[in-house]
Amino acid sequence: MPLDLAAVRPRRYASEDTSSTSPRELRGWYAYGIAAEVFAVVGTGLFLPVTLEQLARERGVLFSDHSHACVDAVSARADDSAARQCVVRFLGARITTASFAMYTQSAAVLVQALTLVCCSSFADHGPWRKKMLMGFGYLGAVMSTLFVFVGPGMWFLAPGLVVVGVTCLGCSFTLLNAFLPLLVANCEGGKERGEEFELEVLDEGDGDGDGDGDGDGDGKGEDPERLARDLKRSAKISSRGVGLGYMAAVFVQVLSVIFLFLMSKTSIPKSSPTLPMRMILFFVGVWWATFSIPTLLWLRPRPGPPLPSQSKRSHPQTTLSTLLFYARFSFASFWRTLKRALRLRQVVVFLISWFLLSDAVATISGTAVLFARTELKMGTIAVAFLSITSISFGMIGAFAWPRVAAHFGAQPKTVLLFCVALMEVIPLYGLLGYIPFIRSWGVGGLQKPFEIYPLGVLHGCAMGGISSYARSVYAPLIPEGSEAAFFALYAVTDKGSSAFGPALVGTIVDRAGSIRPAFIFLAVLVLCPVPLLWVLNMEKGREDAAGMATEERMMDRGDGYGRVDQEDRAD
Repeated sequence: MPLDLAAVRPRRYASEDTSSTSPRELRGWYAYGIAAEVFAVVGTGLFLPVTLEQLARERGVLFSDHSHACVDAVSARADDSAARQCVVRFLGARITTASFAMYTQSAAVLVQALTLVCCSSFADHGPWRKKMLMGFGYLGAVMSTLFVFVGPGMWFLAPGLVVVGVTCLGCSFTLLNAFLPLLVANCEGGKERGEEFELEVLDEGDGDGDGDGDGDGDGKGEDPERLARDLKRSAKISSRGVGLGYMAAVFVQVLSVIFLFLMSKTSIPKSSPTLPMRMILFFVGVWWATFSIPTLLWLRPRPGPPLPSQSKRSHPQTTLSTLLFYARFSFASFWRTLKRALRLRQVVVFLISWFLLSDAVATISGTAVLFARTELKMGTIAVAFLSITSISFGMIGAFAWPRVAAHFGAQPKTVLLFCVALMEVIPLYGLLGYIPFIRSWGVGGLQKPFEIYPLGVLHGCAMGGISSYARSVYAPLIPEGSEAAFFALYAVTDKGSSAFGPALVGTIVDRAGSIRPAFIFLAVLVLCPVPLLWVLNMEKGREDAAGMATEERMMDRGDGYGRVDQEDRAD
């Protein structure tokens, strides 16, 4: 029987849970990825932008002739992208139906970033990390199911549902990511209750019972061997989580294609083109809610220090004063976390690079779907097959990249850089369409629908690696005990940045009447994070994080919940 970590690692506060990570807890963590990744891929990655575009199209007019409704103008010239674009009036302005979806995405990620600032600080205190995870998860699931009721007559309600749903998705994944460092920190070598541990990565005991590789039994060693071991654990757990989520997304995507095919044999798509897609979004919401149940039952809360109380305040406490107290606490905590992060040079380098990279990835994904729909005139089923292609290879990439890295002895940062290089190929290929002799061929540079499928393969392989390795590169840079707060910064830079790319692409499309010019912007955007990732020093970042955590533990005295604000102290 292996020695329990709880017996060898002293608790920093009464409610801290230092028990060993179990196979059941890991399965609970994986389950939420299986539940929510379906909405992320099938919903936000495909059917939400397509549904938004189609709902707006049914109320829009031609870009080239505002007197003709889009649904009636089926004879637009096939070689004139501007003529085929549709515009709709929304909030007093005329915008293309493609940019309508892009602007909605930008609004969603901005609201998501603000929500993370307001709420994430609670997650590092008490049992709120898991409670908020499940709350955001089930609210997002409800938003997805409500799409079934939003027809063309209520198309203006769709952006609101998207904003709330995407906000819930991003916030819940942030909280899920915050569990990753805790799962890794409490991993134990050998076997659990006589059974083989679920992940081979957890089978690497070091003889002292703490599984950290330092031989001291305290789980606090900061030597390079422990860093390498934790990076390997984190990367494998993260990769498996991404891979299982992609498997679920591919399964649901295949079911969606079958459903769309069967519906195409009826008269429903002709009378209500968005109804089949809205029914799929309803199913996605039900899936999200159902497969979150194992997370609710099996994932340990891993509570943080207690929240501060108002017990010392002299005036009577009301509901409003309590809400204001915690709102101030949340913003103050986020500001404190930001100042702490600024003291960690490697965290700053990573977050800036992630800001740029996540914006590029999100913008490429959304632009590709809309390009296929509006420029290549691909139908919903064809676009769904494109999504299946990308996610299938994303799943393969999530499982394959750790093996490739192990075979070549590549570090997580190296794998991340290689995946960025693969992503750069996509906009560069689209720009080939501007070369005169290639354009004269009528094929090459994304002039034909079939060309986008190999790019979908490339996109999936790159996404599998980026999704898996970005958070596993970031996790070791976080000071112990601040997982949710620092992953909130990760999510704010991720989702907050994603507001800019889609909005700029939307502006380009509104001015040019075509999506292709946006490839120039995307090609530059993908390259921007490369120099920063190149200079990122993982070992130094881990040492700095450990030093900050140790310093703060030594400075904590008698407040029972918080850490002394040391940002004005010299490093």
